[in-house]
Amino acid sequence: MFAEIPSYIPWVLTATALCLVFAQGILLGRQNRQLKATLKERCDILGRELHATASGSMGVGQRLVVCERQLHELRSSLDEMRQNDPLRVSYDEASRLVDLGADIDDLMNTCGISRPEAELVSALRKREAA
Repeated sequence: MFAEIPSYIPWVLTATALCLVFAQGILLGRQNRQLKATLKERCDILGRELHATASGSMGVGQRLVVCERQLHELRSSLDEMRQNDPLRVSYDEASRLVDLGADIDDLMNTCGISRPEAELVSALRKREAA
């Protein structure tokens, strides 16, 4: 029924299978090297972009710190100017006196401000009260 298989056929099939496995290994190795090269290139690009972004954000952060410092100095200067302004004290006092019911002549005499200033303070306080 079955004819006898020549003894070299299994060797030929084995050699053929080994050649195919070897060829597949070479192709997969080539594909692996290409993927590694692509991956390395993308990593390098991302590294450069990350470095550029970090450098830019550090510059922005430094500028922000400088701006915050300047803002703090300006606020301090403004507060100092407000505290040392002699006219502001008289206007604050005039506003308080208007709230207590003082008239324009009282404001002029007590706070040392002119008539138009006294009228203005009186009008503003009465308008705010309304």
